[in-house]
Amino acid sequence: MTETKQKSPLTKRAEKAFPAREIILEILLEVTSGREYSHIMIRNVLEKYDYIKPEDKALIKRISEGTLERMIQLDYVIDQFSNTKTTKMKPVIVNILRMAVYQILFMDKIPDSAACNEAVRLAEKKKFFQLKGFVNGVLRNIIRSKDQIKYPNPDKNRDLNLSIRYSMPQWIIKLWDEQYSKALTEQMLEGLLKEHPVVIRVKESLAKEEKENLLKEMEQRGISCQQHPYLDYAYRLDHAEGAFMIPGFAKGIVTIQDVSSMLAVEVAKIRSGMHIIDVCAAPGGKAMLAAEKLSGSGMVEARDLTDYKTDLINQNIQRMNLTNITAQKADALVLDSEKIETADVVIADLPCSGLGVIGKKRDIKYHISQDSIFEITELQKKILNVVWQYVKCGGALIYSTCTINKTENDEVVRWFTENYPFELESITESLPEQLRSVDTDEGHLQLMPGVHETDGFYMARLVRKKN
Repeated sequence: MTETKQKSPLTKRAEKAFPAREIILEILLEVTSGREYSHIMIRNVLEKYDYIKPEDKALIKRISEGTLERMIQLDYVIDQFSNTKTTKMKPVIVNILRMAVYQILFMDKIPDSAACNEAVRLAEKKKFFQLKGFVNGVLRNIIRSKDQIKYPNPDKNRDLNLSIRYSMPQWIIKLWDEQYSKALTEQMLEGLLKEHPVVIRVKESLAKEEKENLLKEMEQRGISCQQHPYLDYAYRLDHAEGAFMIPGFAKGIVTIQDVSSMLAVEVAKIRSGMHIIDVCAAPGGKAMLAAEKLSGSGMVEARDLTDYKTDLINQNIQRMNLTNITAQKADALVLDSEKIETADVVIADLPCSGLGVIGKKRDIKYHISQDSIFEITELQKKILNVVWQYVKCGGALIYSTCTINKTENDEVVRWFTENYPFELESITESLPEQLRSVDTDEGHLQLMPGVHETDGFYMARLVRKKN
């Protein structure tokens, strides 16, 4: 008699139809309520349901991210076909409609009827029996008329038209128009809505043969891997669902990090034996790269405010088997007198509005405001007022943010050099050739989505004057 193996509960559950749309709805409810950030919520959900099929993971990620990314446009469309406006709808119903309309307008592989039927079923499952007819009616009307949807006239109201088409609050559009140009604003809006592949960094010390084997393993697992044009140790991945599914990640030879973040370390000009302090380090990407560039020498202090953040850094230190880096709980606003003039390099990747990473953290644009930007700028200045003291004479402070806003970037750097013994130093020689024309020999670089192949990111190299 052949022995029959008992299937685990996880295996049994995975074989059933996975309730992907129900999970997506829960993500949308958590994020739109302000209880959780989208990138954290989606990552946690995919880790929790790590056993499900890759296509289910991809569906959850695509619909939840896409719905949040296009929410202003989706609400505008729903309002055209509903007597009850989205602002008056119950959270469950409005989010069911949003995710269904996203599928109808932007996902060709899902039949419109299937998107509608699933939405009605979801309304029933959530006990909104009396509103399933309303959900069905609104979606059927949109399906019939989706090619005739009317958008604001761009000639009469450009800002409103762009706001709807790109799901961007009008005040951000006006901000970029004033600081840059209307043409550049539209280029950035388009860039933020483009697909953003996973970007990884492979250890520079990895032998050529080991790297080749790593890339082959990725191909065998169905992961498309392409070297990034800016840095030879950076690669763009497609079809990579979850960090631990990427070959080499668990072993610490691969880490997920945008090239903009890597470039901030490149301009630090790290040399053997240096002492480096990263004052706002979590989750530790820049600090880890700095430690690797020290080739086992020197020391990196990766600091952050909470136990949660230092735990994240420690997890990465252990995964990457680094010995010349420590994680330390420290408040960047409080001077550590023992560290005064001890650092060759201070990395200050400071809190910011995050306007440069809207393409990956879709809900940022709905939470940030002009008032909060002023508060963030004041916080940056308070941190800089403390951490500059850690830099040795002749050492460097690397100031960086993941935003596209001169108030947070250029103006803060100007204020800093006017009030402290630092001067901007050109970073041109530290940049890849494709970006050297961007740096104006003033020691700073503004990367922009849709223009450069990175997140929106700002960096400046500030050198402490010698006595």
